[in-house]
Amino acid sequence: MENRSSRRLLIALALAVAVLASLLAAVPVLADQGGTGLQPTVPNGDSPNGHNIYNLYLLISIPAIIIFLGVEIALVMIIVRFRATKRPAGFIPPQWHGNTKLEITWTIIPLLILLGIGALSFGELQRDFTKRTNAETQMNITVQGFRYGWRYQYQEDGLNFQSVGTTPTAMVVPVDTTIRIRTQGTDVIHGWWVPYLTGKTDAVPGYDNYTWIKPTKIGEYRGECTELCGPGHATMQLLVKVVSQQDYQAWVQQEKQHEAAAKATPSPSAAPSPSPSAAPSASPSASPSPSPSPSH
Repeated sequence: MENRSSRRLLIALALAVAVLASLLAAVPVLADQGGTGLQPTVPNGDSPNGHNIYNLYLLISIPAIIIFLGVEIALVMIIVRFRATKRPAGFIPPQWHGNTKLEITWTIIPLLILLGIGALSFGELQRDFTKRTNAETQMNITVQGFRYGWRYQYQEDGLNFQSVGTTPTAMVVPVDTTIRIRTQGTDVIHGWWVPYLTGKTDAVPGYDNYTWIKPTKIGEYRGECTELCGPGHATMQLLVKVVSQQDYQAWVQQEKQHEAAAKATPSPSAAPSPSPSAAPSASPSASPSPSPSPSH
């Protein structure tokens, strides 16, 4: 009877593992390209650094899932096999306490795993979130977060604009170009994150953080502020539009024309108040003619 229960438990666990594996295999198919926030895993980025984060995620997550399932299956099997209702009173299961080699082994292996995860993560942080040199960079964009929106400053092209609200203004960039991004905060800490291009980068008041992107595909990529910065936090949406080199140059010229037209259009000034009309000069009043004297 006990063996039959154990077999049923193993079959149930195997089915659960199969379902979980099927869901993980379906994740790439269910992925929301562009980043709407519906994908349950880290997306495979269309920029080298975003792709590296995805590889790191797999490198850590897959062994972690295997270890988790192994531990949980072993735990459930031990609970079922050695449950008190099926054992005589006072029964003590086999003990491993005092096995020095085994205890050293299960201490050293997790330590090595954690040190490996730490080393790989630190290396990725150094590659993705340190300031790229001028020789490695073709463009520089400063992103400023404020309550509640984003301000973009293009260093080489001299463009300045901002994005506010749930329908964001796109940060337009050319494909296959290494873009150094400097993030700043003007009031509180904000977080600039476009999942399909790069990792999270905080925008901190009084401090410059750096990241970079090199988009490899033309398209639109969405993101959002990752810090709870106030009641308008949900409106701080992000949109990065990747276009061809020719389309980017055309966009730059169009933006410059708009800026020039805005500067050339005089702002309506207040209508001057009507000046009081000059009061007509008072003409000297004619002296009254003397009344005729009475005749004598």
